[in-house]
Amino acid sequence: MSPQRKPYMKHVKRNSKPVSRGPLAEEHFLPIDLEEEPSGNLPVVEVKAPVRHPILYRKRLGNFDTRARPGDLVRLELSDGTHFGHGLFNSRAEATIRVLNRTDEVPSYAWWKRIAQQACSVRRDLLKVDADTNAYRVIHAEADLLPGIVIDRYDNILSAECFSLGMYRRAQGILELIQAELKTEHWRITSAPHSLDHEGFNEPGLSSPDCPKQSMVEEFGTKFKVDFDEGHKTGFFCDQRDNRQQLAKFCEGKSVLDLCCYTGGFSVQAKRLGSAAEVTGVDLDEDAIETAKANAKLNKQNIRFVHADAFPYMRDMITNGKQYDVVILDPPKLINRREDYEEGRKKYYDMNRLATQLVAPGGLLLSCSCSGLMPPEELSKTIAASIPDNSCGRFLRKWGAASDHPVAAHCPETEYLKAYLVQIEPR
Repeated sequence: MSPQRKPYMKHVKRNSKPVSRGPLAEEHFLPIDLEEEPSGNLPVVEVKAPVRHPILYRKRLGNFDTRARPGDLVRLELSDGTHFGHGLFNSRAEATIRVLNRTDEVPSYAWWKRIAQQACSVRRDLLKVDADTNAYRVIHAEADLLPGIVIDRYDNILSAECFSLGMYRRAQGILELIQAELKTEHWRITSAPHSLDHEGFNEPGLSSPDCPKQSMVEEFGTKFKVDFDEGHKTGFFCDQRDNRQQLAKFCEGKSVLDLCCYTGGFSVQAKRLGSAAEVTGVDLDEDAIETAKANAKLNKQNIRFVHADAFPYMRDMITNGKQYDVVILDPPKLINRREDYEEGRKKYYDMNRLATQLVAPGGLLLSCSCSGLMPPEELSKTIAASIPDNSCGRFLRKWGAASDHPVAAHCPETEYLKAYLVQIEPR
């Protein structure tokens, strides 16, 4: 037996299946003060099948210390006792370990502060994102060495979405570190969709005292209202910022259909930056449509917004023989788990099959997917297969998320957003 493993062997527990899907006890999701993180005898978890990916699923783990509680910081060791790193533990989750580092350094307050400062510096000093917008991603989960949390800046408000129980418990501390760097005034925290099933918590949102429920942001001179109570995710989709600007270049004098338009990002930019002749935005979320109308009015743009399900709307337009010069298809995430892949891929096919029929001869389709589990090549194949036999497609551009959403070298899922610009022509 390796001497390094002796301290925890008396507390050892066999790896087991996840516990019930009910919520964890309240004690497991109380906030953790980063300045009081343990630095000594951490619980140990055995990694029997190591990989470089920052998420270790249950099947890759061996025994774990019974002292480890959901959300705890733990020490990671290989089966021979060799040190592997540190991570955040949740016995409830299939994604049982979110790896923080692979070094001997225990993540202390100084470690968290350094990681937060590095992330801010990348956006502020290297990418200089502030020159174009006051709405951007500050923490992009694994790509910024903080798996399980994303944080966006909306003017003077930081908005965090937590996918990991361990990160949820540390979110306020992380936000306060970033707040000190960026000189923002307020912060908000929400739990991600499916967090109850995946992680065992589904807490109501937290916020700093007197945090506003709305914010006003700008990108490339265009104003957008962000409504935190009614909005999805962190409140707005900063990832499509550059793509909205790029697509606008193809919209001058054109008719544009923006499907799953949410709060009108593509619609407003197609009209304001692109000088489109006419723009129609469609979304099933009634609150989002109202915000989209407000955004159009805010920028003095005449845009038609329709509260409707994209599927029947597209079918009705096809029946009526309606076509558009530019069609944007930007659906919500359709693949949340690996077991949802085939069903999600079929939905992408069905939506693109309808959307391609709405593109006027020689017109453009921008087809997007924010499902990290769908590789880019699979999306392009799905789009290609959806083009009717009497038409042909030409892929002109492949875009991804804006630069403030970097991709982690050992976590391909962080390259989650794919956007293909396709020209559709008759054969």
